[in-house]
Amino acid sequence: MKVKDYKQELVARIMTLKERKKAAILAHNYQIPGIQDIADVLGDSLGLAKISKTLSSSHIVFCGVKFMAETVKILSPHKRVFLPVVDAGCPLADMIQAEELIELKRNHPEAWVVTYVNTSAEVKSLSDVCCTSANAINVVKNIPVKKVIFIPDKNLGWWVAKNVPHKELVIWNGFCYVHEQFTLNDLRQAKKVYPDAEALVHPECRREILEEVDYVLSTSGMLKRAKASSAQRFIIGTEEGLLYRLKNENPQKEFYSLGNARMCINMKKTGLDELYSCLEKEAYEVELQEQIIEKARVALERMVEYV
Repeated sequence: MKVKDYKQELVARIMTLKERKKAAILAHNYQIPGIQDIADVLGDSLGLAKISKTLSSSHIVFCGVKFMAETVKILSPHKRVFLPVVDAGCPLADMIQAEELIELKRNHPEAWVVTYVNTSAEVKSLSDVCCTSANAINVVKNIPVKKVIFIPDKNLGWWVAKNVPHKELVIWNGFCYVHEQFTLNDLRQAKKVYPDAEALVHPECRREILEEVDYVLSTSGMLKRAKASSAQRFIIGTEEGLLYRLKNENPQKEFYSLGNARMCINMKKTGLDELYSCLEKEAYEVELQEQIIEKARVALERMVEYV
């Protein structure tokens, strides 16, 4: 059987299974094109988790990484949530463990813990409030304390500190290995090749890059900016999967990666075969302790209050 025919047949089988099991397929913006094309909803991690609450489906298959599927479970605890690849983790989320956060809190008892959504459910449950890359500045600006423990991404933490200078931030030394690979030289070279392009980068990029670009944006922010801008060319500083969606939604515009296209290995682990197997076997269901769900949900819901 030809590869194209196999793919078409597999997609048809996935759609049949999805309908039979009344499941919804959610996919992160960094997923491979085949997964993006078949998903019911595309988006960033928190946006997808919030949308999951409104879906009538009792089964949610999350094509992404573990912390994202956990976030869906936290906000939709009565739904069954599945992760197609059990070892699709996030190295950034793994850079801080619950024990390390407990020690940080012990050393800074007057501080609030502001936790980036790219963390485990257990870490969220120990936090005062969560944030996303899109709203981190507003959350830190509006919480009623001066001192903040910001975890786990040091580059996002630096960007927040730069924009909220009246707050004292204790920043954890974590980073996203994908965004960390982009360099200032990459940016300057791209600007030479495409001088008329707008440069949009994710705040997980290195601080020297954040200081020189046109816009520092979340993935959802990049999608909005690309549609609204009169620019015809864009330099994109984030995981290469977003380029596919940007091009699909803006076919008349051009998008180029900041330097060599950077790929998250864990985001690319989910293919159509893995998705089909997950649906068929109802494999790798996300299960969390009720106590962790309750505490983590408070931190996530509190975020809205301070945005």
